[in-house]
Amino acid sequence: MSQDLSLYHLTRPNKTEQQKPAALFLFHGYGSNEGDLFTLADQLPDELFIISVRAPRPLEPVGHAWYSIYFDTSSGKFNDTEEAIEARDLIAKFIAEATEAYNLDANNITLLGFSQGCILSLATVLSYPGIAKNVIGLSGYIDPAMLASGYENNDYSALNVYVSHGSVDQVIPVEWAQETPKLLAKVGIETKLHEYPVGHDLCPQNFYDFRDWLVDKI
Repeated sequence: MSQDLSLYHLTRPNKTEQQKPAALFLFHGYGSNEGDLFTLADQLPDELFIISVRAPRPLEPVGHAWYSIYFDTSSGKFNDTEEAIEARDLIAKFIAEATEAYNLDANNITLLGFSQGCILSLATVLSYPGIAKNVIGLSGYIDPAMLASGYENNDYSALNVYVSHGSVDQVIPVEWAQETPKLLAKVGIETKLHEYPVGHDLCPQNFYDFRDWLVDKI
């Protein structure tokens, strides 16, 4: 169910007894909805309070988006960066609201995003240092145009990052994702890209790998 916060969302309360539980925020991809990644909730650690968030922009006939993607016959597709920055800031606002509303541990928050949700999860943690302890980025990449000015001067020593991608992704080229560890290394974050022989999708082995990683980090 959704409280009266700035973004509609689904919740799975923690199944263990903690006054301030660790939290996992889920951010879906373009054209999907809050029910998509929420199907993973029951397979994730019991101590997590899980929040699956709906993007603010409705798409016809169904689904939602964090920002518009424009398709041009000559130049391919491109992002509406202004809308993406608005969504990034809205995500940060929502995390603060939900942390207070559900009495969550502000020092143990994980963001998990797929595709467009991944791009914005990475943009949010780099633009708002300290907003999350961990970020799991699936099938996305870092778009420097979506990052806050001066982000490279922030301290990210407490941030843990897991990123993965399909090696035959037909929507977002794996080459874009391969740049992510290089960009993160420039701000002192060491990680590697986990590649799987799939397209723009989450395969079972990828799920098991990031779940094990998450268990170790929370």
